[in-house]
Amino acid sequence: MDITISYSDMKFYHSDLEELIYRVLTKGAELQNVSEDAEISVLICDADTIHELNKTYRNIDAPTDVLSFALNEGEDDIPEEERALGDIIINIDRAEWQAKEYGHSKERETAYLAVHGFLHILGYDHYEAEEKKAMRKAEEDILSACGLERIVTEGQLDRGKK
Repeated sequence: MDITISYSDMKFYHSDLEELIYRVLTKGAELQNVSEDAEISVLICDADTIHELNKTYRNIDAPTDVLSFALNEGEDDIPEEERALGDIIINIDRAEWQAKEYGHSKERETAYLAVHGFLHILGYDHYEAEEKKAMRKAEEDILSACGLERIVTEGQLDRGKK
């Protein structure tokens, strides 16, 4: 899968983080049987940028952690030659905050958000219990295959790295 990563500001660029995003999305494409010819883009941005996008495209006047826009959302007959899957937008400010909240690294949280957005583009959702269960399993399958398992300690779920 062809993955393009861009930044709303180059101050967000970090080679290790970019490599991690490539790794989890490539593994996700493999596990989800996505064509090698497929294309996806990722934008790393701040809270203000994602807030504006959320307001413009979803009529939600607040920042969020990740947005995903599937290019063929809702279409039943997607042309076989269609390569572009969509766009993932990751709020790096929220990733840092959530990492602290969950007790793991910004990199681990950013990887999770990339996978979460990727699965939304593929049609996964989490509004109903069964959908959520399937999406969480797919997330964990991808992250675990990349060595980023969730750790359960004392009955609390942690999205930390082993």
